[in-house]
Amino acid sequence: MATFPLHSGPPPPYVRLPVIRNFRWWIAGLLALATALNYLDRQSFPVVVGEIKREIPFSNQQYGQLTSLFLLAYAIMYAGGGRLMDRLGTRVGYAVMIVWWSAANCLMGTVSSVLGLGVFRFLLGMGEGGGFPGSAKAVAEWFLPRERALAFGIFNTGSAVGAVIAPPLIALIVSTLGWRWVFYLTGSVGFLWAWLWLNVYRPPETNQFVSEEERQMIASAHVAERANYTEEPLLPWTSFFLISEVRGLMLAKFLSDAAWFFFIFWLPKYLGDIRHLDIHHIGYFAWIPYAFAGGGSMTAGLLSSFLLRRHFSVNQTRKIVLGVSAMLLPASLLIFAAPLNFAIVFYSTVMFGHQCFASIVQTLPADLFPSRDVGSVGGLLGSAGSFGAMLFNLFVGWLIDHYGYAPAFFIAGFLHPLAFLIILVSVRRIVPLKLAPV
Repeated sequence: MATFPLHSGPPPPYVRLPVIRNFRWWIAGLLALATALNYLDRQSFPVVVGEIKREIPFSNQQYGQLTSLFLLAYAIMYAGGGRLMDRLGTRVGYAVMIVWWSAANCLMGTVSSVLGLGVFRFLLGMGEGGGFPGSAKAVAEWFLPRERALAFGIFNTGSAVGAVIAPPLIALIVSTLGWRWVFYLTGSVGFLWAWLWLNVYRPPETNQFVSEEERQMIASAHVAERANYTEEPLLPWTSFFLISEVRGLMLAKFLSDAAWFFFIFWLPKYLGDIRHLDIHHIGYFAWIPYAFAGGGSMTAGLLSSFLLRRHFSVNQTRKIVLGVSAMLLPASLLIFAAPLNFAIVFYSTVMFGHQCFASIVQTLPADLFPSRDVGSVGGLLGSAGSFGAMLFNLFVGWLIDHYGYAPAFFIAGFLHPLAFLIILVSVRRIVPLKLAPV
């Protein structure tokens, strides 16, 4: 495959590239792969934490602080990364993010202290914070409004793929090479993805892999969509805080992501601490809830597409899926007292429900805002979610040290239903917003 310079225009005219039908779905696949790497890298530490503690001891409260450092950086860069995507463009901006987080993950293998773990978890969070805003912007650029929920579901499925792969893969690496090689190997794959991305990604209007038919279809959809918005330059970042829909969605993400990051970061540790599983048995069981999470991402997109084909409005469709998803999360209350096999079933249910919920919430910025602002809005939502997760993880570390896991599962089970009620109140109708000039 030919390598192009980093400018944003089309490749030189002497390069001949094959046209690929429905190339936008290949873009969705690339985004899913990036999301898989994102989750593989972030889950490396939680899965291998038991092995690391043999060399670098730390308490549950310190573990909560380490996860919160990741989430603090993730929150800051999620907002900043969204703005970076709007400024640099999706192609270069996404490449910068994945190279950053891959380097940080590789360096995790060199640490010898809790401080070192904290530094590189923080740097990993900074890089990974730009991933989802970049994906949201790419979806807004490439997909028709009726396809976006499915496209979000596809790339969000990558989070489950990465998390599913992580436990058994990491168990294998630890048993053969040691825990430090987990970070060297998982981090290095991101550099290959960045090379591929820079070679194949350009916007639809200049991408030579795209057929003329697909190019025109995307352009027509964007023209129709832009008719709903004023033709103003990029909105000031601070102006989004004045929009009630943005504030409501930020609060919903603040609550729902708090539960999600508790579930994904504490699952391997819970299986070791309470269920007394070693690294190999953690690898055997821990992938199952993440597999169900992937099914939740796809189910949300497929159900949305099904309802839209049955002539439900976008507003009705999104809210139906959100409501059904949120009602699955109280299964968290049953995890702690159940036998191991049933605990895995209930854990799988809540992770399925969250990813259904999250896929639709991530779609809403593209439903409400023009593509020029999607990265900024998506970044704000992700940042709010990460701040919520950071605070909840700090609290959970203290709570588990003093009262055990049961109260944490209880609280996490009610955050999504509350988030859904907030969305109903703050986003009365999911339609393109008429934004006044600022």
